[in-house]
Amino acid sequence: METLQYNTKRKQLIIPEYGRYIHIMIEQAMAESDAVERNKKAKAIIGVMGNLNPHLRDVPDFQHKLWDQFFIMANFDIDVESPYEKPQAEVLAAKPGKLDYPQNFPKYRFYGNNIKRMIDVAINWEENELKEVLVFTIANHMKKCFLGWNKDTVEDVVILNHLDELSNGKLKVAAAQLPLTESSELLKLKNKNGNGPKSNMKKKPKRNNRKRY
Repeated sequence: METLQYNTKRKQLIIPEYGRYIHIMIEQAMAESDAVERNKKAKAIIGVMGNLNPHLRDVPDFQHKLWDQFFIMANFDIDVESPYEKPQAEVLAAKPGKLDYPQNFPKYRFYGNNIKRMIDVAINWEENELKEVLVFTIANHMKKCFLGWNKDTVEDVVILNHLDELSNGKLKVAAAQLPLTESSELLKLKNKNGNGPKSNMKKKPKRNNRKRY
């Protein structure tokens, strides 16, 4: 009678999703000295692995994946005939390269990177009425972003100076478009969309959970 065994005391599984019996079968195939029998066992194991996902077992790419996982569970130490190139342990163990992430450090971070991108695009637009509307919209959005950090107010001249600086003097709001939207109106819009300060949110009445007898 076998004594009770705990998985914590057993050999750690390389791919736990396949279970311990698949790993034991692969170990038996690795121990087979006859090449013909070893190849038969390998193909039989691939078939069992495919049965775990019967809707995918006949897909060519999935077959390739099964063989790769077979070699991984065998620690790349088994000599069998595979219809696909044997994976390399060095490639699997190699660390991925560092992911390039756009690093932008704008002077006025509260405007965000999208505002700077919009300004760069607007600079290249042809001078017409549509561009004037776009520049006014950008300035208005800058004012709203500014109020996200300073809930009080901001003068239009501050926003216009920032727009001039961020565009290197190439964008100016047309005089006919001024003034910008009032700070109070922008704050109302932020509160309506749920982005305003929590103090302005309506408090739900407290429920009395006491039981009455």
